[in-house]
Amino acid sequence: MKKLLIVCSVLVFCFSLHGESEKDLIKKLPPPHRVWLTEEVVYIISSVEKEVFLQLESDRERDTFISAFWKQRNPNPNLPENEFKKEHYRRLAYVNNWFGKDSPAPGWRTDQGRIYITLGEAHSIERFESDNDLVPTVVWFYQGMAAKGLPDSFNVVFFKKDGIGEYELYSPVKFGPQALMRNFEGDATSYEAAYYALLNIQPQLAAVSLSLITGEPIGVNPSIASELLIREKIPETPQRNIKNIYASNFLKFKGQVEIDYADNFMESSSQLNVVRHPSGHYFIHYLIEPKRLSFEQYKDKYYTTLEISGNITDPSGKMLTQISRRIPLELSENQMRMVKDKLFSFQDMIPVIPGSYRLTIFLKNLTTKEFTSMEKDFVIPAREKLAISTLLLANRKAAATSSVVIKPFLFDGSHLLPSPRNDFLAADNLELFFQLHGLSEDLIQSGSLEISLFRRGEKVFTKERLLRDLGSLPDVLETLPLKGQSSAYYNLKVSLLDQKKSEIATENADFYITPQPSLPRPWVVSVPTAVGDFSVFLNEFGRQYVQSGDLDKARPLLESAFRQNPDSVRFGSDYCQLLLQKKEFAKVKALALPQVKEKSRFEFALPLGHACQGLNEFDDAIAFYADFITHFGANINVFNQIGECYFQLGNGAEALKAWEKSLELNPKQPRIKEKVDGLKKTAK
Repeated sequence: MKKLLIVCSVLVFCFSLHGESEKDLIKKLPPPHRVWLTEEVVYIISSVEKEVFLQLESDRERDTFISAFWKQRNPNPNLPENEFKKEHYRRLAYVNNWFGKDSPAPGWRTDQGRIYITLGEAHSIERFESDNDLVPTVVWFYQGMAAKGLPDSFNVVFFKKDGIGEYELYSPVKFGPQALMRNFEGDATSYEAAYYALLNIQPQLAAVSLSLITGEPIGVNPSIASELLIREKIPETPQRNIKNIYASNFLKFKGQVEIDYADNFMESSSQLNVVRHPSGHYFIHYLIEPKRLSFEQYKDKYYTTLEISGNITDPSGKMLTQISRRIPLELSENQMRMVKDKLFSFQDMIPVIPGSYRLTIFLKNLTTKEFTSMEKDFVIPAREKLAISTLLLANRKAAATSSVVIKPFLFDGSHLLPSPRNDFLAADNLELFFQLHGLSEDLIQSGSLEISLFRRGEKVFTKERLLRDLGSLPDVLETLPLKGQSSAYYNLKVSLLDQKKSEIATENADFYITPQPSLPRPWVVSVPTAVGDFSVFLNEFGRQYVQSGDLDKARPLLESAFRQNPDSVRFGSDYCQLLLQKKEFAKVKALALPQVKEKSRFEFALPLGHACQGLNEFDDAIAFYADFITHFGANINVFNQIGECYFQLGNGAEALKAWEKSLELNPKQPRIKEKVDGLKKTAK
């Protein structure tokens, strides 16, 4: 509900921002889309879906949204035809054919048409149309709709007010039994008198005149529950099980996700934990569990390819780093049988420098054009202070299969399987992981931990551990058996206590023990990194410091990464770029020249050209820039630098050629155009 309110607030703000009312936006829609919105789905579309649809800017976006709209309502995506959509248009055709004959409005606009489109065909119909004492009245009886939030059995009554015109929806509160009789001569304000008068005429009709809900005890007063039924519950029925997040995400991500994916948003669960590595650096460990993962079959194999993309940004929106992975998956028939009924979990870990950030991840299935997303805010502390980290609750712990890899959610030789829903079976062990930061040696020797479980505020379990007995600090990994605990919601509390047993830090997490005999647990895909490849992370830390503008902190990290892996072109290029920013041209030349001359790594020709240019060695710079273009193709900036070098050498003709080539690639360069014009004037 909180998310829905936020979405609605944002959408209302967007409408007011553009200064256009909903009515104005509807008028601007192309006729087919206006008819779809205002006639075809007017009773089944939610307010959020409607507001999102009105903010779409192209027919392709609208058509894609309509496709997503029907997919959300498809009861069985495996069938070739959407049964919900088929039934909806059958109802629409039916009401336009059978209702509205006594009014100028089409059938879908009548009260009977609206109820029929919303609820479908009644279980039975009673007609009271030939009694001279009654106005024409029809009673539709429905049952078995409790799953839709409606009474198990109820009636919907239509009548012709004053005996003429179109059938109207009857309300016991608004109209009362008196409105169903032609010549009621009693007190028009007395429901009781009208009820007994109607009872004498037609007992069956009197039974539904005060309450539409079967079996509701109400006496002789009209039913308020019946009023809520026809004014709120029935109109809300089509939207009851629709999760509007797909619509808000359609609008939110339409500029970030290709339109081919936009109508295939999958719900997902996700989790993020900030963990301090033994090296002293911080990583975020995250997982995302899409509602489904589809494969394509070819012969006896099942294939799909996942693309994980995203970024980490600071509170101002400035990007710290980008995430990009592509993971092909191939399963045998036996493997497919093992995982087809399981959830799927993608897990990853990312090194991050201190600061406050937001992680945004898109997970795309390139084979089926489905996608899901996650967004999480997090903080990497700049300095150690006394604190307990966020608690990580896992339902399974397995010994690491290798001691030479770094993997997400792998701590102290144990690989944990957390559930982002924090759901457990009574037979499970709860594996609890957290870290203690900022501990002094005195506190380690004298302090303790208290781990407690609370159910409805009552402590049902407690466990105390002395800090000096925990050999893996700052990591703490504890197993808490749940056997014997009843199905309920719980709160887990970890307290850090000093020598006097005073509480000096706490952290809490909620979890749930289900009464179900089993829970779906995922199969996991993650990308491990060899311990010996830690230079990958050092380089990423360095790149992030460069992006944040802190070159001094970036330098030792980038240098260390390159020294550990001198064959990495990326590491060497990143280190060269840092040195160029610090104007250490001689050092760049010393590093890059052997890469080009001895190893033919022409990726280094570009920083080498910049270094030579910075050292006023313009002829060499031109030669290295030319090498770069020869191997990697035309480059606007490189042509500009070649022109600058020739200009510094006093060779205006060659400078002019280089800059003109640059302008051919991109004419919108006013500074370069000004230089070209100046040279041409000088030549005259």
